[in-house]
Amino acid sequence: MSTNSPLLQAKGVSVSFGGLRALHDVYLDLHKNEVVGVIGPNGAGKTTLFNAICGLVTPDSGTFSFEGEERSWPRTDQLADLGIARTLQGVGLFPDLTVLENVMIGAQKFAKTGLISASFGKNTRDEAELAERSMAALERVYAGALADRRASTLAYPDTKRVAIARALVSEPKVLMLDEPAGGLGPQDIEWMNGLIRNLTAHMSVLIVEHHMDVVMSVCDRLYVLNFGEVISSGSAEVVRRDPAVIAAYLGTGA
Repeated sequence: MSTNSPLLQAKGVSVSFGGLRALHDVYLDLHKNEVVGVIGPNGAGKTTLFNAICGLVTPDSGTFSFEGEERSWPRTDQLADLGIARTLQGVGLFPDLTVLENVMIGAQKFAKTGLISASFGKNTRDEAELAERSMAALERVYAGALADRRASTLAYPDTKRVAIARALVSEPKVLMLDEPAGGLGPQDIEWMNGLIRNLTAHMSVLIVEHHMDVVMSVCDRLYVLNFGEVISSGSAEVVRRDPAVIAAYLGTGA
């Protein structure tokens, strides 16, 4: 991969649900060690774009490239080996499992015998290695002290930390965060901003987020969607001043 080539690139992405056009000719580049944000009003197509990249939606048209190689749109079961991890808006933890067990689920690509068999003691060495990786991921998000807690007992900000640890344990090249600041207070948002900035030393980060203070603070570049199309892209400052973006958010004519 050329040093100037995007790590991840999507071009000409169009998605329809029945007769409803969700995305039309959308494009996005993400370079190594970069934070890119995808923003726009509700219903603009942000999550649909994320779902296309993650194999949850099959585009009608468009191309996908990773590490400089054009390839088929990935399936969900290919993401971990490809080097892509994603968090969900709804966090998605298993409430009856411990925090450590939840994170271990994200480490399955490293399991030699499969996580289920390891959990029943059929390969305690495998289980110990997964647990060690998972504890390291929890420590990265300052949640190591929560390892033995049941997920159902966590405060909401802590569930966010655990969800990110579960994504980090797969050692992704691209971390996709779906509204990481959603539901957080100012202090937790400040912590989240710091974490995202620190992660770029080891990976690239792609964010969908409604909190403008978050994207303006942490993103190197932004893509703005409205009615399923890219209406602006560039640095946070360029996007902030774009009349088309102002119109989309304020509902006025550009």
